[in-house]
Amino acid sequence: MTRIHEALNGVIDPEIHRPITELGMVDSVTIDADDVARVQVLLTIEGCPMRGRIEQDTAEATATVPGLSRVEVSTSAMNEEQRRELTNRLRQGRRQIPFNQAGSLTRIYAISSGKGGVGKSTVTANLAAAMAADGLRVGVIDADIHGFSMPGMFGITAQPTKVSDLLMPPEAHGVAVMSIGMFVPEGQAVVWRGPKMHRAIEQFASDVFWGDLDVLLLDLPPGTGDVAISVAQLLPSAQMVVVTTPQQSAATVAERVGSLASSTEQEIAGVVENMAGLTLPDGSVMDVFGAGGGDRVAATLAESVGHDVPVLGRVGLDPALREGSDQGVPLVVSHPDSPTAMALKGVARSLVRKPRGLTGMKLPLSVAKG
Repeated sequence: MTRIHEALNGVIDPEIHRPITELGMVDSVTIDADDVARVQVLLTIEGCPMRGRIEQDTAEATATVPGLSRVEVSTSAMNEEQRRELTNRLRQGRRQIPFNQAGSLTRIYAISSGKGGVGKSTVTANLAAAMAADGLRVGVIDADIHGFSMPGMFGITAQPTKVSDLLMPPEAHGVAVMSIGMFVPEGQAVVWRGPKMHRAIEQFASDVFWGDLDVLLLDLPPGTGDVAISVAQLLPSAQMVVVTTPQQSAATVAERVGSLASSTEQEIAGVVENMAGLTLPDGSVMDVFGAGGGDRVAATLAESVGHDVPVLGRVGLDPALREGSDQGVPLVVSHPDSPTAMALKGVARSLVRKPRGLTGMKLPLSVAKG
């Protein structure tokens, strides 16, 4: 039976991304006189959508143990006490925002814009999917409470799985996503004011099991209102990525974003110029929205915050980018080699390559005595 438990160490819960043995999900293992192994697995909830996969993975892992004539796997749901124990284990006994803890290595980027209609959410979804395709663990918080769009852009229709008072975010294209849109009936508006929106962002950060993320992206509403201020308060290490379009008015709008960054002492990671020209059938490029806006925004922000702000990339005006958002499949997934997808992947990789500050982090240092 020890060998069966060792084999089950390789069975990973698809939602929590940890071994079922570590999560207390293996209820019992028995072997009868006919060498039939019976494994009882505890699921987090009744009607767990991952039941079939967990049963199959458990059966396959157990079958690798020599000497067994047959493997039988059965499942049942955890009781409330077992769910509370699991929640405490995942939270390590503390209810807090894990990304604010000393030693957290998660990079946090707040994708923002001075005004709406610049493609900020589309950029967010594609950056997240591009990072996930590169092998990173990525999460997205849809912080645009009134104008949520992340579930649709990732093709997510399922609600989060609730384990006691902890939520497991749905995943699509390798990205874990949390949005108020997962709880709101289709066509219904979210009529909330500042304090309630602040609480929603706080719950998304603290009451969701994100696991060990490499990157967390937040899709902010346009402008510099309550949510942008709440994100700065709740996730002070978040860096701002400003999305703009090429027209001249963008620089004036960016001044407001720079003012917010200065007030909240947030770092600006850079600027993404979206809709930067439409490639025509003859290969020429039409500047539908003008040109140079990204450079002007970067210069304006640099003056406001007192240090250089790079233009991370320029993303062309591409109908396929919009189509991907409507169909729930980001362009970097459906057409990864297209020029627009390559531009977005370039932005994603530049953010991941940015040096990470070590202020306040505990480093694994030891002293060797001679």
